[in-house]
Amino acid sequence: MDRIRTISPVDGQIYVERTMASAGDISASIARAEKAQSYWQALPLSARKVFCSKAVEYLVANKRVIAEEITWMMGRPIAFSGGEVDGVEERARHMIAIAEDSLASIALPDKPGFNRYIKRVPLGTVFVIAPWNYPYLTAINAIIPALLAGNTVVLKHSAQTPLCAERLFEAFQHVGLPEGVFQYLHLSHADTEKVIQATQVRHVAFTGSVPGGAMVEKAVAGRFISSGLELGGKDPAYIRKDADIETAVETVIDGAFFNSGQSCCGIERLYIHQSIYDEVIEKSVEVVRRYQLGRPDDTSTTLGPLVKTGAADFVRGQVDEAIRQGAMPLIDQSEFAMHKPGTPYLAPQLLSHVNHSMRVMHEETFGPVLGVMSVADDHEALSLMNDSEFGLTAAVFTQDQQVGERLADDIDTGTVFLNRCDYLDPGLAWVGVKNSGRGCTLSQVGFEMLTRPKSYHIKKPGGDK
Repeated sequence: MDRIRTISPVDGQIYVERTMASAGDISASIARAEKAQSYWQALPLSARKVFCSKAVEYLVANKRVIAEEITWMMGRPIAFSGGEVDGVEERARHMIAIAEDSLASIALPDKPGFNRYIKRVPLGTVFVIAPWNYPYLTAINAIIPALLAGNTVVLKHSAQTPLCAERLFEAFQHVGLPEGVFQYLHLSHADTEKVIQATQVRHVAFTGSVPGGAMVEKAVAGRFISSGLELGGKDPAYIRKDADIETAVETVIDGAFFNSGQSCCGIERLYIHQSIYDEVIEKSVEVVRRYQLGRPDDTSTTLGPLVKTGAADFVRGQVDEAIRQGAMPLIDQSEFAMHKPGTPYLAPQLLSHVNHSMRVMHEETFGPVLGVMSVADDHEALSLMNDSEFGLTAAVFTQDQQVGERLADDIDTGTVFLNRCDYLDPGLAWVGVKNSGRGCTLSQVGFEMLTRPKSYHIKKPGGDK
C-alpha cells in the first residue's frame, strides 16, 4: 500500500510516515459524510457554532505542540509558528460571529396574500484540499464556514503536512462532533481526482498551484458543481515619493520574506518612485541583512529553510538566470552561514536592474527573493503592477489616502492594501483574479460559496394570484 513520507526541511530526515487511504477507505468516508449530511444541516446553527468554537479552543490549547509540528514539517521558524494558531482563532471566531447574519434568509417586501423569501441552504459534502505553506489557516478558511453553513467536510491535506489534518480531526473528535461530519483522507493525486468526481461531493475548495487548479477544473467539468480556487501570486508593491519610507521598507521586506517568501500573497515585485529609489534600496539592504538564517527549531532564527531542496533550487535557478541577464544582486549571500547549495537553506536576495522579461519578475518565485525597479510616476507603476498573469494582492504606500484609493481602483487584483501588505482580514473577501484563482473565502461573501439559494413562494390560504 502506498505511503506518505514527509521529509523535514530542518534536517532532511523523515518526520512523518502515513499509509494512504485505500479505495475502501475513500468509499466509506464519502458514505459517512453523505449519511451525516441530513442530520448536520438540520441541527440549529447555534449548535453548529458551539462545536466549531470548542474545536478552536482545543487547537488553541494545543498551540505549542502544533507550532512545533509546523516547524518540523515545513520549516517555519519556531518563533513564528505559533502565530498560525493565533490566526486560526481570529478567523474562526470572526466567521462564527458573522454566521447568523451571513446565513440568514432573505425576506422580500410584503406582497398581499403571499410570503416570499430565499433560504441559504448547504451544498452537501465539501471537499477541502489544503496546502503546506499555511497549513491551518488555508484549511480553516473553508472548513469553519462550510460546517457552519450545514455542510459535511472531507479534508485532504498536503503530503508535506499530514499531521495538520489529523490535529483538526482530533479537535472535532474531542468536542464530540457527530460521526461523518468532518473527516480527513491521506490521498495520492489520482485518488484526489476520484474524490472530486464522487457524486456525493458538491463543492471543492482548493488552495495550491495554478496547475493544481487546472486539475480541479478538469475533474469537476460536466458535474455542475462549484469550486473555489485560491492559486498563485506575483504580488507587487509600490512605494510612492510621498510614502513614509521607514515604515514602507520594514513592511515590504517583511511581506516579501516572512515564511521564507512561501506565501501566495507575499510581495515578489517592488516598484519605487525614482526620487526615493536610492534611499529605499539602502534601507532595504539594511533590513534584509538583519535576518538570521538558520535551523527553524532555534528560537533566534528569523528565516528558515524552504520546504524542500527542490524548491530552493528552483529559486536559485530564477536568480542565477536573472543575474546572467543583467540583474544586480544587492545581498552578499555568503554573509549567511547556513546558505548552502544543495540544501533547502537559502539566503534572502534583493535584485535591482531587473525587468519584466526576466522570469523572476513574471513567474511565481515562492522564495526569499524580491525584484526591485525604479519608476518615473504613478502611471508607470500601475502599468507594471498590472503586467502580470496573477492578481491576488497589491500594496501601495502613500501618505495621500485619496490618491492611494484612486490607484487602488486601477489595480487588477483581488485585494489592495494601503500602507500595509500580506494580511488577511477575515472581515474582507479573500479573492483572486486572473491566474490567482476564482471564488472567495472569508467575510460574509465567503459563505455564499458554500451555500445555494432556495426560493420559497408561498400563497396564503385565500390569497390573490
